[in-house]
Amino acid sequence: MHKKQLIEHYQDFREALLDWFRRYQRDLPWRNTDNPYYIWVSEVMLQQTQVKKVGDYYEKFISRFPKVEDLAAAPLQDVLKVWEGLGYYARARNLHKAAQVVVNELTGEVPADYTTFRKLPGVGDYSAAAVQSIAFNAPYAAVDGNIKRVLARLFLMEAPINDAKSTKVFQQQADTLLDRNVPGLFNQALMELGAIICRPQSPACLVCPVNLFCGAFDATRQAEFPKRRETKPTPERHLAVGVIYNKAGEVLLTQRQLDGLLGGLWEFPGGELADGETAEVACVRNINEVVNLSVRNVRYLTRVRHAFTHFKSVVDVFQCDYGDGEVVLNGPRDAKWVTVAALRDYPLPRATHKFLEELMNNR
Repeated sequence: MHKKQLIEHYQDFREALLDWFRRYQRDLPWRNTDNPYYIWVSEVMLQQTQVKKVGDYYEKFISRFPKVEDLAAAPLQDVLKVWEGLGYYARARNLHKAAQVVVNELTGEVPADYTTFRKLPGVGDYSAAAVQSIAFNAPYAAVDGNIKRVLARLFLMEAPINDAKSTKVFQQQADTLLDRNVPGLFNQALMELGAIICRPQSPACLVCPVNLFCGAFDATRQAEFPKRRETKPTPERHLAVGVIYNKAGEVLLTQRQLDGLLGGLWEFPGGELADGETAEVACVRNINEVVNLSVRNVRYLTRVRHAFTHFKSVVDVFQCDYGDGEVVLNGPRDAKWVTVAALRDYPLPRATHKFLEELMNNR
């Protein structure tokens, strides 16, 4: 069957896809519930995160906050701690805010109305469509990266999947293809197809349940799709941070502002290197600029690397002793002297965890 014929056989496509999904779908914890809150949590976690990483976090999160009321009542720091390591922390902050809206301003139940749900903090087109279709069988087509890739290959779509201007064309195609009798099941089936069959590299086309409907398979052009807009090389930032010890053996943690990258997490003070500056000099300077302290006895601990979505970071870590001054914050929202043993009680960035063990062994 050629690609141009797919439009005439949408129902055949749907039936083939759904039959495959019912028989071969992965056993994932959020597929064993009809609780809209649990489905919502899973969809938030699954945004920009691989399924295999989400499983344990989902179970831990639901165990800690079994009801939306529990999440709404929890301190943000507790929410961030449970989320720690999952990344994209704005998701956790927005989910927390949204839970408070549901409890304090709505009925205490996850809205079964698309428009109302879409207005909640952090809820975008994808998560609104996914939750409403899966939890309430509402006829909305969800479009994530997996589904875009499937659509691009099915229909030989030239629109780049990483260009915001392409969003509308992919959504329109997904809306047309959607099985409105079982929209939630269909959305999940299409996502599953993209995740385990129609993979970015080496798609398993020969065992694909819908390869007869695929334009790329028919034309042997799988490697050409999806199209992507060229992007600039990922920049690298070089930072230096200092673990400052006071006379009591405590270390200084600073908390990032709630908005922005890693918002609400705690970290050791520091910052980027200036041109021509050594990491040690940058560490001392940034500590003075960020928390108004002078330090002495600066000694190198280690270097860690970490990749974010839009940049990579190289972090040189130093240990040092408090010298002089009172803590005055220039940037962070809060600061605390804590024992080294208590560090694990705070939500910390992944980069910090990469040297935490070494720090505890070298204090």
